[in-house]
Amino acid sequence: MNMQAIMAQAKKLQGELEKTTKEIEEKEFLYKSDNVLILATGNNKISKIEIINKSLLDDEEMLEDILLVGFNSILSQIKSEKENKLGKYTGGMGGLF
Repeated sequence: MNMQAIMAQAKKLQGELEKTTKEIEEKEFLYKSDNVLILATGNNKISKIEIINKSLLDDEEMLEDILLVGFNSILSQIKSEKENKLGKYTGGMGGLF
């Protein structure tokens, strides 16, 4: 394979990587339970928090715990999406992106 073909292939892969990254960053991820709803985008920005069970407003510690679970779930979903979609480009170097 000549150098021009390698460079063309690398440029194509870079374009695909950038496109996929943008798609992930714009995608919404949802955590919903009987108590709360949390929406976030793939760039780790929380876009909505809704307290469904209003009685939690009287139990600060429980609300904090539920939000913590929700946020960690969202972050895990985003990480998994990035690993699944970007892994084929990064070859296991996902932590770099």
